[in-house]
Amino acid sequence: MQSLAMIENWPVPTAAAAVVRADGTVVGAHGPTGQRFALASVTKPLAAYAALIAYEEGAVELDEPAGPEGSTVRHLLAHTSGLAFDEHRVTTPAGTRRLYSNAGFEVLGDHIAKATDIPFSEYLRQAVFEPLGMAQTVVEGSPAKDGYSTVDDLVRFAAELQAPRLLDARTVLEAMTVVHPGLSGILPGYGHQKPNDWGLGFEIRDGKSPHWTGASSSPGTFGHFGQSGTFLWVDPAAGAACVALTDRDFGPWAAEAWPPFTDAVLAELSAV
Repeated sequence: MQSLAMIENWPVPTAAAAVVRADGTVVGAHGPTGQRFALASVTKPLAAYAALIAYEEGAVELDEPAGPEGSTVRHLLAHTSGLAFDEHRVTTPAGTRRLYSNAGFEVLGDHIAKATDIPFSEYLRQAVFEPLGMAQTVVEGSPAKDGYSTVDDLVRFAAELQAPRLLDARTVLEAMTVVHPGLSGILPGYGHQKPNDWGLGFEIRDGKSPHWTGASSSPGTFGHFGQSGTFLWVDPAAGAACVALTDRDFGPWAAEAWPPFTDAVLAELSAV
């Protein structure tokens, strides 16, 4: 895919990107796709998938209490637990506002570790990385932001999101459906969004503006971006997913470069 070569013009030391279909076919790749990068918040979708596996295994229930009073596993996954961004401090009652929270995912990891009697990083490895062949992916610390992976590994995860093998497709569909519709909140790096729609661990594009995906991205596009200059999106209307990893922190350069890149990728996909 010629559009992927646009990453060469990004003001970053190193970048790699790939596009993958649901059947695992990589339709294009560019850059050092085997190089390991820090994921930052792109760690969250991986952690969320492990939480959904724990749910299907019966270790936890989505609506069981977890975190602050009134909060559940579902609230933690959907950033509606009321926990602050990076502090284990309650700022609002559960279910009333979309407060993006690293602390919430850390509480979620601890909750699942206690329920399974397995450290969450190890549970994540056994439940997600190992069966998908993601041998270069690890989470060393917070399940909110301390993941490391390669484009080669993440395209395996992106294919799984499109055609689930580890989860029932109905569970994945629920994860990509808005939880607590209508809640507003801050999308980090992009300001106040009303509504600020999320599923279970995955951001849902809907009509958000500004946004890190493209103007031509379908409303059903879901995924995540990270402050380390990384993103993963799945666009069901395009029948494909894209992963891009860099080694420069998110900033104005990314807000400027990512949307036209995504639009170019989607245009090339639609022309195939």
